[in-house]
Amino acid sequence: MNKSGTIIIIEDDEDDRFVLEEAFNELGYSNKRIYFLDGLSALEYLYTTPERPFIIISDINLPQLNGLELRKKVQTDAELSLRCIPYVFFTTAINHQAVIDAYSTSAQGFFVKPGVFDELKETIKIMIEYWRKCAAPNNF
Repeated sequence: MNKSGTIIIIEDDEDDRFVLEEAFNELGYSNKRIYFLDGLSALEYLYTTPERPFIIISDINLPQLNGLELRKKVQTDAELSLRCIPYVFFTTAINHQAVIDAYSTSAQGFFVKPGVFDELKETIKIMIEYWRKCAAPNNF
């Protein structure tokens, strides 16, 4: 985990991407952020970038390769799994089965997108600060 690395956000809704970027800007996080509209393009990026991203924040319902499928690929790929990139879901698709499915892929978090901007900012802050304080095998 590279705590100063890129934050990868996989979100296909343009309005949600705009609101997320506003929240990150207001919170003052200096990490570069890259947005992907689908899981497949995010996976291609992960395979080709030499960077070690800080965290992946993913919606579940995505075109081409949904968030759950992407998480499984990241988790089971030897090279990608060694990067120790935290993978959290940030979605409006909250139901019991979605939470079970997410944790069955060893996701490191499942957060529901709040409808109020200040609550969204607080949720992002909690996510980022938690992972900034965590130790990982590859950051010593």
